[in-house]
Amino acid sequence: MADANAPQDPFEMFRRLWGPLGVPVPGMAMPSLDPQEIDKRIQDLRSVEAWLSMNLNMLRAGIQGLEMQKAGLAGIQQAMQQAMNMGMPQDKKP
Repeated sequence: MADANAPQDPFEMFRRLWGPLGVPVPGMAMPSLDPQEIDKRIQDLRSVEAWLSMNLNMLRAGIQGLEMQKAGLAGIQQAMQQAMNMGMPQDKKP
């Protein structure tokens, strides 16, 4: 049984998703000829660009932090391995 609230138009979901951003879905709407509307869309897209840049920078910082953590753990493991090797008595051959 189909959901009564489901949109009949398969592209309706995309229109609702992109509509608040002021980004026309290709082939779905006429481009605006109003300079004020174009300026508003430019401002909206620059806001989205700034938000994405901030998230990209946070992602890069997270990756760098994990890489440093991995390097630190590798260093600790190597130091522990060396300490264990030095602490164990060497077998003397007769």
